[in-house]
Amino acid sequence: MDALLMKIYDYYTGDGREMLLRAYDFAAKAHANQKRASGEPYFIHPCAVAEILIELGLDTATIAGALLHDVIEDTPYTAEDIRKEFGEEVLTLVSGVTKLDKIVFKSQEEEEAENFRKIFVAMAKDIRVIIIKLADRLHNMRSLNFLSKERQQKMARETLDIFAPIAGRLGISQIKCELEDLCLKYLDPAAFEFLVENIHQKLEERNNFVDFVVEEINGILTECNIRGEVFGRPKHFYSIYKKMKEKHKTLEQIYDLTAVRVIVGTVDECYEVFGKIHKKWKPVPGRIKDYIATPKPNMYQSLHTTVVTNFGQPFEIQIRTEEMHRTAEYGIAAHWKYKEQREEESSLDQRIAWVREVMEWQGNLKDSREFMDTLKGDLYSTELLVFTPHGKVISLPKDATPVDFAYAIHSEVGNKCTGAKVNGKIVPLNSRLEIGDVVEIITSPNSKGPSWDWLKFIKSSSAKAKIKSFYKKVMKDDNIRLGKSILEEAAKRRGYSLSDLLTDESFKKISEKLAFASEEEMFSSVGYGAITINQVLFKLIDFFRKEMPQLNLPVTAPQPYRGKVHKGAVTIKGMTGLLVSFAGCCSPVPGDDIVGFVTRGRGIVVHRKDCPNLKGAEPERLQVAEWLSDEGGAKFKAAIVVTAEDQGAAIGAISACVAEMKLELTSINGRYDKNNSAIVDVTVNLTSLQDVEVLIKKIKSRSRIIDVRRTAN
Repeated sequence: MDALLMKIYDYYTGDGREMLLRAYDFAAKAHANQKRASGEPYFIHPCAVAEILIELGLDTATIAGALLHDVIEDTPYTAEDIRKEFGEEVLTLVSGVTKLDKIVFKSQEEEEAENFRKIFVAMAKDIRVIIIKLADRLHNMRSLNFLSKERQQKMARETLDIFAPIAGRLGISQIKCELEDLCLKYLDPAAFEFLVENIHQKLEERNNFVDFVVEEINGILTECNIRGEVFGRPKHFYSIYKKMKEKHKTLEQIYDLTAVRVIVGTVDECYEVFGKIHKKWKPVPGRIKDYIATPKPNMYQSLHTTVVTNFGQPFEIQIRTEEMHRTAEYGIAAHWKYKEQREEESSLDQRIAWVREVMEWQGNLKDSREFMDTLKGDLYSTELLVFTPHGKVISLPKDATPVDFAYAIHSEVGNKCTGAKVNGKIVPLNSRLEIGDVVEIITSPNSKGPSWDWLKFIKSSSAKAKIKSFYKKVMKDDNIRLGKSILEEAAKRRGYSLSDLLTDESFKKISEKLAFASEEEMFSSVGYGAITINQVLFKLIDFFRKEMPQLNLPVTAPQPYRGKVHKGAVTIKGMTGLLVSFAGCCSPVPGDDIVGFVTRGRGIVVHRKDCPNLKGAEPERLQVAEWLSDEGGAKFKAAIVVTAEDQGAAIGAISACVAEMKLELTSINGRYDKNNSAIVDVTVNLTSLQDVEVLIKKIKSRSRIIDVRRTAN
């Protein structure tokens, strides 16, 4: 507490110092009779949090907020007391932290997901709230040994999953590294003790080696007439632990336990020293990274290289300017710490653009778990740096595709995307991008929107969220109709009427649990597939049985569908005016036994009943489907595969038979199998199952044809 007062006098002057001294006295009085789990005065905690933030260089409002962050929650003082004494800005910070403190995480459960969302709402309002929270969590982790083992593990797991990655994304490496090491201490104490003991055993030997490297690099700086600083930095335990786990290495196989940093004055000097080091020592291929030209999303910049000494010892070197070093150590907090070189507001906005983007798409994700999964994808993704044709750097997750790139540019670019060029060549949209690729997106104003199939191969969490958001908005009316029909059918099968189950009272009860704003939103969520039928129906039935037993409705047998037949080739019984399409995997044609599958966002897709893609499908999503007798010559695609002695024979037979039957050939692809037989896949437009059977017989009758069959997928 005395150390904090000294720092307040050292770091702050005038009105700022006066406010912090008042906040110190106010918090000391408020927490006067409280104790921590360790038995120490509680006031030690807010003082420690404030001290961490002073070291980071935060402004007076943030330090005051840190001193007062537990006052509203744990003492008789109110928000109004804080406002009167310290003003609206400090109250906003204290209230933001107080709301976060009320969060109780339950790992992997819905509550955790919803609370994750609250953290980012607080961050978007004022980024300083989460910086206070990170300092608060750091001091709590430092004093975790006074809690029970169960609480230690719970808090450590939560910190490693949520708070450490957030500190990393904001670039505050000091806090991130210490949090990770403290988490390892409680989550895997044996591994932590092993690292501490074994790393310290060889400390002298490693220090001697680092001293040698530092001396050699200082010689390079002198030779180049460059003023700079060179020093060794031991890697934190968690990063070593992670490398051992992921790469299945022993501690003896981890050579870069210490990285050597070179701090120089300018970017040009960084590259000059970089070249001289590579001239002196041989670089390890694949271990050179230029984060100056292509900064990380948290604005980190540095040149990284791993080199091997003349006697075979590899080690890592990081080269950066003083300004880059500040950013690397303090991240977003550097905005406040270095007042004499304070960044423009636009630069600060650039630093928290990620938070803004999260808040932009989180509003479209009603499912909290979906939000958490999406966010964690962004927090933990390995980055891949690619370029636009104009040289702008775009950061994407590992194995990202051109579709991920399109959505990283803008939602509309993604929605209108029809193709892509990588390094000047047209590539499939599911191609994997490589570091340094130049990507150009081809768009069309006539595009109807993204393909649902893109979700199968894209890697970016935000791209997935934007595609789902598109389908939710565009398909809303269809989803409402579809969801209502599905619920009515499911209720009927259980002997209930949806109109009896869904009352004002029951909807109010269900909306408290599932956060629906209206019945239409509930129907749309079911139709779209954001929630399951049973999640809604079981709650409605449960409420009905508890609250209205007097009605005691008789249970009736399931009723057949009696929906109107809509125009087209297929009718879905009980479903009228819905979007119906045909599955490309099995290409059903009139005469096939078919079934309708309720998709997540694309209406009903008609499959053949024997389609292997329907194995394991939810029974509630399968609907009775029938061909109309008066389809009126509507055309359907059928896929067949022809095996022949050679491709010429296969293609000749297919062309002749298709022409003879006056059918339309829509695609043809050939290849050879391991027996050197020609395999030709064909798609044909036709009007009935009989057409398929006749075509197969005709092709089979041709010479040098081994087999002809219709494909199921």
